[in-house]
Amino acid sequence: MQWTLVVPLKPLARAKSRLADTADDGLRPDLALAFAQDTVAAALACPAVRDVAVVTDDARAGRELAALGAAIIPDEPGDGLNAALAHATGVVRSARPESPVAALNADLPALRPAELSRVLDAAVEFPRAFLADAAAIGTTLLTAAPGRELRPAFGADSRSLHRASGAVELSLAAVDSVRHDVDTGDDLRGALALGVGPHTAAAAARLLIPGQ
Repeated sequence: MQWTLVVPLKPLARAKSRLADTADDGLRPDLALAFAQDTVAAALACPAVRDVAVVTDDARAGRELAALGAAIIPDEPGDGLNAALAHATGVVRSARPESPVAALNADLPALRPAELSRVLDAAVEFPRAFLADAAAIGTTLLTAAPGRELRPAFGADSRSLHRASGAVELSLAAVDSVRHDVDTGDDLRGALALGVGPHTAAAAARLLIPGQ
């Protein structure tokens, strides 16, 4: 079974504000785009993935991610992350209703295709499933089988919210790259230790990060 992934990305100028202690206003948009580029490239290289749709209203991000092979869906609701995901899921399912769908964070710069494949293969067993982030508070991936609503509840404490909604939490070892999203400077250091993709490596080289 191959999945359609939906990746949400807010306008780059407003992205990654919690990286302010690590990157200035001029660099944070570049980092946010680099994270998304490495995430999308790794997802498209995953054998369990049929295609990737990015939902964004950022023109620059749309151009760069389309160049990698992603479809671009405008954020027509303009009403936050979960509304964007619900809208994009409806769009991709109108074209391919038989495809399982997964929402994937755009800030997984260390993502490994083989690890993503393991997670998606495990998710096939359930109507809806999710993977908690490295902090065990949020969610980096939420899946829905054909005919099932995604019902995204990303945001504060999304791990608890997705579990309460009936989605099955996937308990898998050795999938750190799928769990490791980047919101803070410490997160970025952790991703660099795991090994990030080329776009993030190039953007991060402009930062003075100890141990980089």
